[in-house]
Amino acid sequence: MSRLPLHHTAQAPAHSQPLLQQIQQAFGTVPNMFKAVSNSPAALQSMWGSFGALGGGSIDAQLGEQIAVAVADRNACEYCLAAHTALGRKAGVSSQDMQAAQQGESANPRTAAALRFALKLVNDRGQVTDHDVQALREVGFNDGQIVEILAHVALNLFTNYVNVAFAVPVDFPAVPLSRKG
Repeated sequence: MSRLPLHHTAQAPAHSQPLLQQIQQAFGTVPNMFKAVSNSPAALQSMWGSFGALGGGSIDAQLGEQIAVAVADRNACEYCLAAHTALGRKAGVSSQDMQAAQQGESANPRTAAALRFALKLVNDRGQVTDHDVQALREVGFNDGQIVEILAHVALNLFTNYVNVAFAVPVDFPAVPLSRKG
């Protein structure tokens, strides 16, 4: 059971209602995570705005979802793992590639480098080296894309912490964690 109310649009704070309507239009439903975050219109605006901004960035949806499952698995966030596995499949990533990404792995050298960097950010709390950044450049990422990888990680930390801290019930098909945090 969630530690916070999961607001339906009509019961949410007034400033959250238009955002929840946008989320409803985008997903066809309002996922529980957004219902929980709607308790704070400012937090909901930040989260939804970040999804929108990164969705229009130079990191494609497939890599974004692979980063998301790697971070979710590392943080033992069952909600985000389930949601982003479903979204990754919808974006065209195979089940096998989503499972590999969940463990921070990929047969694609570019994707593998991005996942290694993402998990280094999480594991070492942002303490990366010149070599870590250079490894991304060597597989073709430009500086803007490197910043976007970090932004994807930051957004996923936000969503992971919301779902874990507030015990948000998973409303996507469950996916088993490959590791425990």
